[in-house]
Amino acid sequence: MPPVEPRTPRLQASGPSSGDGQPSLVADAYQALKAAIRDNVLPAGYQGSEQEIATRLGMSRTPVHEALIRLQEEGLIAIRAKRGVVVCALTPDDMREVYDVVMALEAKAAELIATKPLAERQTAIGILERFNADMRSALLDDDLDLWARGDDGFHRALVEQSGNRRLSRLSGNILDQSHRARMITLKLRSKPDRSVDEHAAIIAAIKAGDAARAAQGVQSHRTSARDELIPLLAKFGMTTL
Repeated sequence: MPPVEPRTPRLQASGPSSGDGQPSLVADAYQALKAAIRDNVLPAGYQGSEQEIATRLGMSRTPVHEALIRLQEEGLIAIRAKRGVVVCALTPDDMREVYDVVMALEAKAAELIATKPLAERQTAIGILERFNADMRSALLDDDLDLWARGDDGFHRALVEQSGNRRLSRLSGNILDQSHRARMITLKLRSKPDRSVDEHAAIIAAIKAGDAARAAQGVQSHRTSARDELIPLLAKFGMTTL
C-alpha cells in the first residue's frame, strides 16, 4: 500500500497523562500511534519516516522514536534502515492464529470471573452489561463505528475483570490485532446483531457461576466471528490487513 499522502490529517495526541499534570510525551505518542494503527488511520503497509510521523503528531522526534520502539516490540510496526517505519500487515493465516489465542485467553478469563464470589462477579457483570447495552443501542442506530468501540470494550473488560494481570498483559496486543480486523471488515460483513445475544449468553453464564458454560460461550462467539471473517477476506481478495 502506498505511503499516506502529506495532506493526511494530523494524528491527535491525547494530552497530559502523567500524575503531576505534565504531559508524558512518549506515552502520548505511543497512544496516538497505537490508536491510529488499530483504527487503520495508519493502514497496513503505511511507510513514513520518524520525522514525518513526529510532524503529524506535532512533537519532536525523541518521544516519537521511543514510542515507535515500543510499538515495534509489540509487533505493530517495523523500523527499517533507509525505509523508515512500516506498519505491519496481517494475513488471513495470521488472523486464524489471532483467533486461536483470543479464544484461549478470553475463555479462561470468563471462567475465572464465573468462579469469583457473587459480590465480585456483580462488578464485572455490571461493566459487561453496560458495554453490551451500548452495542445494542449502536446497532439500533445503525452506528457500526460505535458498535465496534463497544465490542472492543466488552472483550477488553472481560479479560481485565478476570483479575489475572498476566492474562491482561498477554491479551493487549492480540486484541489490538483483532480490532484492526474488525475495523477493516466493518462495512463488508453482515450486520452484527448476533454479537449482542452471544455476549448476553456469556454474561448469563457468569451470573450463574457456571464457569464451563461461560468459557464455552466465549469459544462459540469467537469461532462464529472467525468463521465469518476468514471467508470474507478470501471473497474480497484481501491478502493482508
